[in-house]
Amino acid sequence: MSATAMMSRRVALGAALAMPLVATGRAQSFPSRPLRLVVPFVPGGGADTTARFVAEPLGTELGQSVVVENRGGAGGTIGTVAVAQAPADGHTLLYGTPGPLITNPFLMQNLPYDAERDFAPVSLLTRGAYLLAVHRDVPVRTVRELIDLARRRPGELSYASAGVGAGSHLAGELLCLETGVRMSHVPYRGTAQAVQDVAAGRVTMSIDTYGVMIPMIQAGNLRPIAVTSRERYPDLPDVPTIGETLPGFEVGVVNYVCVRNGTPRPAIERLNQALVKVLADPGLHARMREAGSSPPLSSTPEELGDILRSEREKWGTVIRRANIRAG
Repeated sequence: MSATAMMSRRVALGAALAMPLVATGRAQSFPSRPLRLVVPFVPGGGADTTARFVAEPLGTELGQSVVVENRGGAGGTIGTVAVAQAPADGHTLLYGTPGPLITNPFLMQNLPYDAERDFAPVSLLTRGAYLLAVHRDVPVRTVRELIDLARRRPGELSYASAGVGAGSHLAGELLCLETGVRMSHVPYRGTAQAVQDVAAGRVTMSIDTYGVMIPMIQAGNLRPIAVTSRERYPDLPDVPTIGETLPGFEVGVVNYVCVRNGTPRPAIERLNQALVKVLADPGLHARMREAGSSPPLSSTPEELGDILRSEREKWGTVIRRANIRAG
């Protein structure tokens, strides 16, 4: 072998050996400043609550503070765009719910971001379900009684949601599609106000986040009817699933973290490792359970990518069938 060839081989071997060290160095230097966890909804809802549970221990694990930033409006679009336009360095995180990257592409024309192209998955945060609850004066105690009442009074019953295209809206639409009943949709700008108006008797029912409903259930203003998960809630063992009446009915609530696409892989891996550790903490599980939040659940970036694709396929079908448009 010539001296030139030997030298080239040594240079190539040295570069190959150095690559893991470079990646390790990048991972160790990240994060270099405080992080923003953008929640694209107003304060007070389930996403905001969970974000605040996770932010402090995540900051401790990363060695930098994690600030929750609420940027609500336009069905989550405003906050999502803010992340899509942030530097692709991993310091700006998107707290995602079904809206921003799953359903908005089917609901909105001229969406100012590409849900698949502009974001890189990091990890799941929670994967839970909704609770169907009615105002205390509504004369039903089961899903079957609710369906029968809606059939006798077409269009008179109403359901509140956190906004057009929100998970609570789509869950109500799916219930109507699967049963053939007509109910009036009453959209709000967030879960908290929507559920409060059901508790006040201005709206018949809601299919939304259990944690927000707890105080109103305890006060006797809301009556839980059913959960949207495949299995019953451990904390609500006497409350049946909707699927027990309507076989196959299931609505999952996916919450997750993404960053802007183009973020270096070492930064994504560092964020994922930190989230996996934080979400496995028994203390966090206990706090979130006490608040009625869905249990924390992590994933790999690849697993989250598969979940997002599967959820887009499911809800895209519902949105087309119901002809829903958010603007």
